Amino acid sequence: MLDRAIQQAIKPVLTRAARVLVSWGVGADALTFAGFAVGMGAALSIALHQYMIGLVLLLLSRLLDGLDGAVARTTTPTDRGGFLDITLDFLFYAAIPLAFAVADPATNALAAAVLLAAFIGTGSSFLAFAAVAEKRRLTSMAFPDKSFYFLGGLTEATETLLAFTAMCLWPQHFAVIAYGFAVLCGITTALRIGWGWQRFR
Repeated sequence: MLDRAIQQAIKPVLTRAARVLVSWGVGADALTFAGFAVGMGAALSIALHQYMIGLVLLLLSRLLDGLDGAVARTTTPTDRGGFLDITLDFLFYAAIPLAFAVADPATNALAAAVLLAAFIGTGSSFLAFAAVAEKRRLTSMAFPDKSFYFLGGLTEATETLLAFTAMCLWPQHFAVIAYGFAVLCGITTALRIGWGWQRFR
């Protein structure tokens, strides 16, 4: 819901930073892998109850995730880069709830499982729509810079990042935050199914 506005606001800064990185010889794929590695470091920190360290690494990971796309657009975007980006992003998003479950299984495991199930709904509807849109050669007017059809919704990357931030700041309330966000993910999945049903008639 907020991704388009946030991306438009930070795009000039990311573009300038990308030009500097390109001048240093830093490639988009390297940033993608670095962002994923830092994200896994965030998950490990959370699993070890180092929530503030996890939060810092989590935010750094998402900064690198934004920079890899900016660098790709500054140079030459590739299908391989787009594939790596979305695949590693989904692995990162799954790792954070899992880390909270590992940190406190008795309190967090069920809530984490519910949230991960909700992520399956948002992720599968997102990717399935993109696959059919590619087949029909549809393009997204809201996110024209993406390497595939980027379908929005109530819970996009920005909302997910805000939820993860809240979990790190208040880990004792992980279950409540996870259940609440899972409900929002369920609404997003239902909306995307409805959009696909209508669009692909």
